[in-house]
Amino acid sequence: MKRSSNTRRLLLCSLGLLSLGALLAWKTLPAGGDPLSTVTVTRTDIESSVTALGTLQPRRYVDVGAQASGQIRKLHVEVGDQVKEGQLLVEIDPSTQQAKLDAGRFSIDNLKAQLDEQKAQYQLAEQQYKRQRDLAAGGATREEDVQSAQAQLKVTQARIDMYRAQIRQAQASLRSDEAELGYTRIYAPMAGTVVAVDAREGQTLNAQQQTPLILRIAKLSPMTVWAQVSEADIGHVKPGMSAYFTTLAGGKRRWTSSVRQILPVPPKPLDQSSQGGGSPASASGSGASSKVVLYTVLLDVDNPDNALMAEMTTQVFFVAGRASKVLTVPVAALDDHADGNDLRIAQVLDSKGKINQRQVRTGLSDRLRVQVLDGLAEGERLLIGAPAASGG
Repeated sequence: MKRSSNTRRLLLCSLGLLSLGALLAWKTLPAGGDPLSTVTVTRTDIESSVTALGTLQPRRYVDVGAQASGQIRKLHVEVGDQVKEGQLLVEIDPSTQQAKLDAGRFSIDNLKAQLDEQKAQYQLAEQQYKRQRDLAAGGATREEDVQSAQAQLKVTQARIDMYRAQIRQAQASLRSDEAELGYTRIYAPMAGTVVAVDAREGQTLNAQQQTPLILRIAKLSPMTVWAQVSEADIGHVKPGMSAYFTTLAGGKRRWTSSVRQILPVPPKPLDQSSQGGGSPASASGSGASSKVVLYTVLLDVDNPDNALMAEMTTQVFFVAGRASKVLTVPVAALDDHADGNDLRIAQVLDSKGKINQRQVRTGLSDRLRVQVLDGLAEGERLLIGAPAASGG
């Protein structure tokens, strides 16, 4: 009986202690009933950067086209082949150009033969004119015969000049035909890699209206990143600024570079390329204001191992500032109620469990954490989601 009474007393004491603990815990909860989260001021590395998406393109490339019409007889390269400057790439059937060239040469031979004939006629006309002058000196011929012989001499000289001009014209046309025949053999304008082939053997090319594209040669090092930076961030990007980027294929690998150029005009949208100039009111309407304006920023990077390929998507980070082993806190732990761009408000939990409101001067931010320049010490705890405190 006595043992049962002792057990009952211990049970009542335990229940009393649990009730007291629950009451104390309820008093430490905020009015909403949710527990407060805290973070600690720690020392870490921080980097302030502007992020953007980009596309990789070769820095130097050339599109090789055909200046002569005809059927492709032989294509000497394929995609991925390394070529040297001056290497033969394509042969086009030269039958038409060769026939035109032969016709030009025959025309020149014909003109030269006619020129020789006129030269003979000139010698005859010159002799007749001299004979008429001699007869006129002795009064043995009429004056009109002398004039007729002189006119015939001038006509023959004019024909000689005409044939000489026609020969020069035909020779110029012949040089053009020789050049067109040379266009049937296409050589590499620079050394590089064949990255695209848009024609096939047996295909007929028509170069009369526009130059048909056959293939593209590019140098795969260096490559250029065409990054698209939003209008809100372009003011923070400057030429020469350090940057790095990653690719989906590269995993965690980073490529470092610097800003080479910022194009001053954003790319024109395709839906506006065919529209005429509208009124300012229509340009400032709700449709235009909802569009995101992107500016193109160019970065060059060496590609010695050919890990970077054309058309790869990149995530670019333009580094505005870095700091190592500095005090940082999460951005969510600070309120922006203080005056000034770099002044914030923090709710500090002291060792006695009281909340103190403190003004903090901040520095770099990576959008997740922010650097603390003044107002907090390492190891202090800050409340997240706490109402603004008016005192201790």
